[in-house]
Amino acid sequence: MSRHLSILFLLALILSACSNTKYLPKNEKLYIGAKVNILDKNMPKKDAKALKAELEELPRPKPNASILGLRVKLYLYNISKGKKNFVSRFINKRGEPPVLWSSVDEDHNSKVLTNHLQNESYFRAQVTPDSIIKKQRAMAVYNILAGPSFKIKRVVFPTDSDSLDTAVAGISKQSFLKPGDKYNLDVIKNERIRIDAKLKEEGFYYFSPDDILVQIDSTNAGPNMVNLYETVKYETPDKAWDIYTMDKTYIYPRYSLKDTSAKLDSALHYNDYYVIDPRKTIHPYVFQNVIALHPGEPYNRTDHSQALSRFIDIGPYKYVKNKFEISDKDTLKLNAFYYLTPYPKKSLRFETVLRTTSANYNGTQVNISWRNRNAFKGAELLTVTLMGSTDIQFGGNSAGNNVYQVGVQTSLTWPRFITPMRVNTNNGFLPRTRLQLEYDLTNRVNLYTLNSFSASWAYLWKQDIHIQHELTAFGFNYVNAANVTKLYQDSIIHTRNPSLKHVIDNQLTFGPSYSYTYTNTMENYKQNTYYFNGKVGLSGNILGLVTGADTLHGKAKAIFGTNYAQYVKLESEMRFYHKISANSTWANRLIVGAGLTYGNSTIMPYSQQFFVGGSNSLRGFRARSIGPGSYFPDASITHGTGFIPDESGDIKIEATTEFRPKLFSIVYGAIFLDAGNVWLLNNNNTQPGGQPGGAFSKNFLKDMAVDAGLGLRFDLTVLVLRTDLGFPLRKPWLDKKWVFDEVSLRNSIFNLAIGYPF
Repeated sequence: MSRHLSILFLLALILSACSNTKYLPKNEKLYIGAKVNILDKNMPKKDAKALKAELEELPRPKPNASILGLRVKLYLYNISKGKKNFVSRFINKRGEPPVLWSSVDEDHNSKVLTNHLQNESYFRAQVTPDSIIKKQRAMAVYNILAGPSFKIKRVVFPTDSDSLDTAVAGISKQSFLKPGDKYNLDVIKNERIRIDAKLKEEGFYYFSPDDILVQIDSTNAGPNMVNLYETVKYETPDKAWDIYTMDKTYIYPRYSLKDTSAKLDSALHYNDYYVIDPRKTIHPYVFQNVIALHPGEPYNRTDHSQALSRFIDIGPYKYVKNKFEISDKDTLKLNAFYYLTPYPKKSLRFETVLRTTSANYNGTQVNISWRNRNAFKGAELLTVTLMGSTDIQFGGNSAGNNVYQVGVQTSLTWPRFITPMRVNTNNGFLPRTRLQLEYDLTNRVNLYTLNSFSASWAYLWKQDIHIQHELTAFGFNYVNAANVTKLYQDSIIHTRNPSLKHVIDNQLTFGPSYSYTYTNTMENYKQNTYYFNGKVGLSGNILGLVTGADTLHGKAKAIFGTNYAQYVKLESEMRFYHKISANSTWANRLIVGAGLTYGNSTIMPYSQQFFVGGSNSLRGFRARSIGPGSYFPDASITHGTGFIPDESGDIKIEATTEFRPKLFSIVYGAIFLDAGNVWLLNNNNTQPGGQPGGAFSKNFLKDMAVDAGLGLRFDLTVLVLRTDLGFPLRKPWLDKKWVFDEVSLRNSIFNLAIGYPF
């Protein structure tokens, strides 16, 4: 480690010694940036700091980029300039030429800064340019005397009685311009956009933001105050004063640039729209939940935008082009035209995924997917996916027990609800109905083979941009173990680990589930963002009650020779992100889950149980190696390693907090702390020795495993490559639970993964 640091230090020293200024043309200086000084002593320090940071982004040109004070790109350009060989040309393209002091126009930059200050209420601002020159380096300095900030005293809206003036005055309560606020030109521009958006909702199709004039009066407002007068411009076109209603809507489902004729004579009338589709590529009923603008209703932008969004959301269409024209029979009515350009109907996709886990598995997965975007002319998406994967373990206790998996998944998705009655939605997102069938075969070499069959019928819909629902009306899953070797059976007896036996138990689950998701994490401008997912799943509940299933009293019930699972499963995940600065974030996650078995079950099916540990969980422990509770296998079972794979539980609590600063360029850092465990609802004594300490109790906090660590993230745009080094801090199965020492550091776990852990 120290050797690597020495090399890095030496490299930095060499680069810094190789001065870029010696490559400058004669009598030139290297421009190293601009500095802004706020001279107003009465300005609050917080305002001055924010204004300084804002203004320092405006001067042009920008200086050469630097990393830790080193202008690496400039250095690469200098050492390769003028050389003809391939290596030099390659290096030169990745460098950047010097930004010279002679290219800086301080007077122009002063005018830009003055204009910006005046736009932000500092009408009397003065900017004085200066410079600092040391040898062959030059810095521009702009001394700012901002003066007083002007505030809004009064906002006056139109008072005339015509429809347009009345409409503008009627939406004044939502105005962005408030008495007491600082004058700001950007706010005025946004106010004009707000008025336009509101008027578009009321049928003023031809109105535009440029038709609003905001006049400023500082003579009658008092010291450092202004009055604002909002008016409709006198030269506003006549069409902008009228309210327009909808007439006819025409849809072209197979449009291309070659189409030049309207073909209105071939339009097929369906409901209150017309479809021009001579080749009959899609059923007209597909668009009944898409069109939101109906004949006789005033035009409004919300329904207009909703229709555009839904045309894309249907699935088969790549582009949508739209226009409105005044109707021939009524000058106050609009005809709408939608031109849809489809994707290729059928496509084949090949995908390869490489992965590494903290359990020393290195894997490759290959997916081949065939898609038909309009399978039965109803915009149905038919997908057939073939999957194959290998996971090979290097080292560890299961070296050689490689895992191979093959599977096929078929899904059919409709862009609407398939229900006995018609269900309408009124937002920009189309609901979906999905039928899915899947078969997977998992072969763990020398141990066992698992056959998994599943089927589901689900409804998916978005309530708005933040909220999403998924209701699986019926889900079915059957797992059958085959080819269980004597080696694996002997390991069950030797380790006395019930989890190993539970892996090869036949499993049958069926029932509904519901998932609710809320997120605003896409709103990057917010300082605090949230994510929440809650899910409830049921299996065998009604059948178990009807048949009187009761395993504890010898009344276990089976279907086709397999006892079906009866449980209620509750899961929740909460995330909180706090933006500390533009380049650093504090991220937090809490996961709580519980599987409550009764009637025909005493323990959750293995496929429905919870696990902790690994690259997306507790990163200081190997995957699925923690728990349940404080249970710890005897050294004679694990040969002194303390590790048994696939430890699972019916209850899970996991929490993570992580600081994510940007280090430089595409490299981000991480400092994290993880805690969590899994527990059994009831202690498992189905095997000799059971799992003492594995059951959930009121002292569950004493069973929490804890780790900490450091990480790097490389944002490569198309993906994020993540490395984490985690080391255990607390092992709940030890008498001395806190274990932060040299041994803990030696037992650290290196995780390599794609994407953030959450």
